[in-house]
Amino acid sequence: MTSTAPESPPETDVARTSGRRAGLSIQSSLLIMLLLVSLLSSGVVGLIGYVNGSDSLRDAAFDRLIGVRDSRAREVTELFTRIKNTMLVQSRNSETIDATEAFTAGFDELQSAVLTPDETAAISAYFTGPFAKKLGDATGTIVDPTSFMPSNPAESYLQLHYTIPFDNFDDSIATDDAGDGSAWSAANAQYQGQFRRMTELLDFEDVLLLDTKGNVVYTAYKGVDLGTNVLTGPYAFSNLATAYSKALGTNNLDTVEFTDFGEYPPSLGVPAAWAVSPVGSGGQPIGAIAVEMPIDSINSVMTGDMSWSNKGLGKTGETYLVGSDHLMRSTSREVVEHPEEYLAKAVKAGVKPDRAQRIIDTGSTLLQQPITTVAVDRALNSETGTVIGDNYLGDESLAAFTPVHIDNLDWVIVAEISTDEAFAPVRAFTRNLVLSATGLIILVALLSLLLAQIIVRPLRRLKVAAGRIAAGEEGVQVDAGRSDELADVGTAFNDMSRSLQVKAALLDEQVAENQRLLLTLMPETVAKRYRDGDQNIVQDHQEVTVLYADIVGFDEYSRTLPSDKALEQLNDILRTFDEAAELHSVERVRTTRSGYLASCGLTIPRVDNARRTVDLAVEMQRILERFGAQFGATLNLRAGIDTGTVTSGLVGRSHMVYDLWGDAVSLAFRVQGETADAGIFFTQRVLDKLPGSQNVQDAGTVQTAGGEQRVWRLNPSADHG
Repeated sequence: MTSTAPESPPETDVARTSGRRAGLSIQSSLLIMLLLVSLLSSGVVGLIGYVNGSDSLRDAAFDRLIGVRDSRAREVTELFTRIKNTMLVQSRNSETIDATEAFTAGFDELQSAVLTPDETAAISAYFTGPFAKKLGDATGTIVDPTSFMPSNPAESYLQLHYTIPFDNFDDSIATDDAGDGSAWSAANAQYQGQFRRMTELLDFEDVLLLDTKGNVVYTAYKGVDLGTNVLTGPYAFSNLATAYSKALGTNNLDTVEFTDFGEYPPSLGVPAAWAVSPVGSGGQPIGAIAVEMPIDSINSVMTGDMSWSNKGLGKTGETYLVGSDHLMRSTSREVVEHPEEYLAKAVKAGVKPDRAQRIIDTGSTLLQQPITTVAVDRALNSETGTVIGDNYLGDESLAAFTPVHIDNLDWVIVAEISTDEAFAPVRAFTRNLVLSATGLIILVALLSLLLAQIIVRPLRRLKVAAGRIAAGEEGVQVDAGRSDELADVGTAFNDMSRSLQVKAALLDEQVAENQRLLLTLMPETVAKRYRDGDQNIVQDHQEVTVLYADIVGFDEYSRTLPSDKALEQLNDILRTFDEAAELHSVERVRTTRSGYLASCGLTIPRVDNARRTVDLAVEMQRILERFGAQFGATLNLRAGIDTGTVTSGLVGRSHMVYDLWGDAVSLAFRVQGETADAGIFFTQRVLDKLPGSQNVQDAGTVQTAGGEQRVWRLNPSADHG
């Protein structure tokens, strides 16, 4: 029977009640333990699966990109090899030799031709009218037609009969004979069909025959370069003239000279590249054959006949060629499929708006789209590899790059695809992994709950009895079967447990307080060694970045405040510094009213400790700006940062202090202390470890035992990190 509780509990009951410490039940502890084990195992298995799966999918994406890159590189190389072989065959072909001789003879005969004033006027009207307009519209420039006017009778005669009468190149190449009765027209009637087929079947932009004096004695399309002299005429500085001179200068008929793309006015704004080979037999050249490289064939190879998706490049992938001038040598997929999006992205990426619009108008990025990506830079440096970074339009992409080995052409090939598309399988895999892990955790939680209830059921009876005794109920009996001693054991156990609980609570509080005090004086690893009895705690550290900083302007501001208010505000600033340091994984070493010493890479080595420390300094400046605005004061940071070897340890016996010393610490103090100006100063060693380019200013040098050290100041306007 339960007795009535007294109005005032006995002293022992009060002590028992007040000494009780809240805690988890055994069932809850078991449940949490089982859940933690399941979560930990699921997390480990999931993490391993995620890492391995992500790496495999990422490697697969790169492998696909590398395969496309290598395939395109082979196809481009094979294209140029076919062109080279074609040139070697044609230059030794008897029909080509006969044609060169016939056109040369006909051209020489026309040097004595006399044009009437009306014919001369017609030529002048063509160059000042249609030609100047077409070239100006194509290039967006004002054209001086006098620089392209024919300079010899043969050139004037041929352009009068074969160039001026036709409005477009398709009509001119289809004409075999102008009907003027000249020997040149007879040669054209005989050989035009051969070279027309060569041009059309091999997609050449044009086929030219030149004599040994540099005269263009024949072209398939009969443009304004027909009859001109590439050594002395208006195109003497073109890549065609250079290739012609090299080809005939080798004294070797089995040579083909390739050129890169360049401006060529007769192509009306379309860049031209050439392959030139001497024509002749028996080791004696009688002229040269030149073909204007097939732009469409190159684009067909690089774009997969405009079928990027069907050739393994998905919705965003493409391959393109780039020259040593960082300009594209093939067509951009974005220009073909999404011209409006390309225009916006290109201008945002730094392309001048008029150039971007011209690319859209012409539908070609050849020699117009600049590309200064990491992939192109590394490929031009003869590297082959892969990289993740921004592409030429500023979108993050996976890129596979390699140089293209084509005779003397300094080209590289890049295959790329956006990271969003490339890593889509990784995201899908991650989502499925999270869903499956969540389902497994829920199932384990239910099983853990059931198992915990089964385990604690016998103990719950003892817990209920102990709870009734703690509540002051008298005559409580624990149902322990037939044994009457269980009640005494239960009562003694509960009294002993309560006493131990009170003592343990006091001891835990004292240990926690001691631990808290130790951690305010030294890092956790050092505190553990000290608690374990280590008396001489000292350690050398390599590659540690040290920050020493003070607050500029706080002394002047604090003079206007009571001491307690000034200290309170200073502590608020320092506490915010500590929070920022923790976020950047930088460890505070010590704090005084005049300085703040911190390090990164001391207890936990970090490869990016310099970047983290500089990021912290920038954040500390921002903190001071916020507090300055709040206090109505001008507060700035003066910080010195250096990287190097330091030593840490406990100094003193009765009054221990955790301290940091060494060259890096000393130099950080000096860099910070040798200037009265606010700012973030760091040594050359720190700058060398920062990623990418930094907006810094030269702040002079400091003299050290190892020599002069260059000091840099972070530009206050730089948006670092």
